[in-house]
Amino acid sequence: MADERALDEVVRFTSDLIRIDTSNKGGGDCRERPAAEYAAEQLAGAGLEPVLLERTKGRTNVVARVEGTDPSADALLLHGHLDVVPARAGDWSVHPFSGEVRDGVVWGRGAVDMKNMDAMILAVVRDWARGGVRPRRDIVVAFTADEEDSARDGSTFLADKHASLFEGCTEGVGESGAFTFHDGEGRQLYPIAAGERGTAWLKLTARGRAGHGSKVNRENAVTRLSAAITRIGEYEWPVRLTPTVRAALDELAALHGIEDGHEDVDRLLEKLGRAARLVESTVRNSANPTMLDAGYKVNVIPGEAVAHVDGRYLFGAEDEFRATLDRLTGPDVDWEFHHRSIALQAPLDTPTFARMRAAVEEFAPEGHVVPYCMSGGTDAKEFSRLGITGYGFTPLKLPEGYDYQAMFHGVDERVPVEALHFGVRVLDRFLRTA
Repeated sequence: MADERALDEVVRFTSDLIRIDTSNKGGGDCRERPAAEYAAEQLAGAGLEPVLLERTKGRTNVVARVEGTDPSADALLLHGHLDVVPARAGDWSVHPFSGEVRDGVVWGRGAVDMKNMDAMILAVVRDWARGGVRPRRDIVVAFTADEEDSARDGSTFLADKHASLFEGCTEGVGESGAFTFHDGEGRQLYPIAAGERGTAWLKLTARGRAGHGSKVNRENAVTRLSAAITRIGEYEWPVRLTPTVRAALDELAALHGIEDGHEDVDRLLEKLGRAARLVESTVRNSANPTMLDAGYKVNVIPGEAVAHVDGRYLFGAEDEFRATLDRLTGPDVDWEFHHRSIALQAPLDTPTFARMRAAVEEFAPEGHVVPYCMSGGTDAKEFSRLGITGYGFTPLKLPEGYDYQAMFHGVDERVPVEALHFGVRVLDRFLRTA
């Protein structure tokens, strides 16, 4: 079990990493190297041999391998990203890059997404080095750049150019899972991610006839685009249940004493109360209009209008997503992928999932582990191209009233010190038995 020094280190590492501003503004505007060098220094202090890898100067990734005791066992990937989304200091109660520890809470951008997990990984491997502990299987540790944008300088680059570093890895553990979800009825749920929706960021373009704003114009690009955006925004996507989401609904229904877990899904979600938040965004595909750009003067009808849509599709439902967008945009609006990544589905009946469940239950015996599917995506998508099955497992024990999901990209992002301690203990327990 992790010692007191590991518990102190996870807090210090989280604070130190937050103080290193790795804001990813998109379009290549980010520099992860100082954080990568910090992580590499801690790994080297644990007797490992980390390598620093860059596609673009300053966009640095770190990879190291912890050798296991069983050379015949498949390796496990343990990964976290080093970049964070930007934060405006004026909006925060505490400066977002202070890493301040106040009243038992670590504050700052990345406290949850996801420098906390980076710190847990560092604390565990250093604890092992002090105690002479070796896991059963090789564990490949990867800290990546660029997850908060395109991943081109991060996991995509690693999968494309440095696949040999991940030799033997069949499963991976990364972002978002095994956190406390209070369902409002006294239960503590611990969702472990075994799937991700695919990402479909879309660019819509409507073309028409430019002209004077005072004239009749039946080919107005703005009107055409607006009509398409309205159809997309108002469309009710049909229910499509993946195996992970179906399993989540079944387990949640059982916990709530609902006998017919296969009834109308929307009615079931109503009966689940607050727990529905774990699954309501993943029972369907989705497409949310987010950006509009048209025209340059009020009395000029533009010849072109552009919109962007954040689309997400479930595993096995991409063809339906494409066909639906073709229908909703209509003949006067073209659409294309601005960014696309695949959907993922991981099996639940595996020793790895069982060991994650057991690790959580050891330190939170009052909790109920349930599978769930992420509505968004992580670096697991890119690592899947190497044949690595991905799970979301970033354990945190959180008090009631702490809105974990609101911390992602939100104002006043923070994590309780006790949550970090729990995370180290659970991660240590899982990795020792994995």
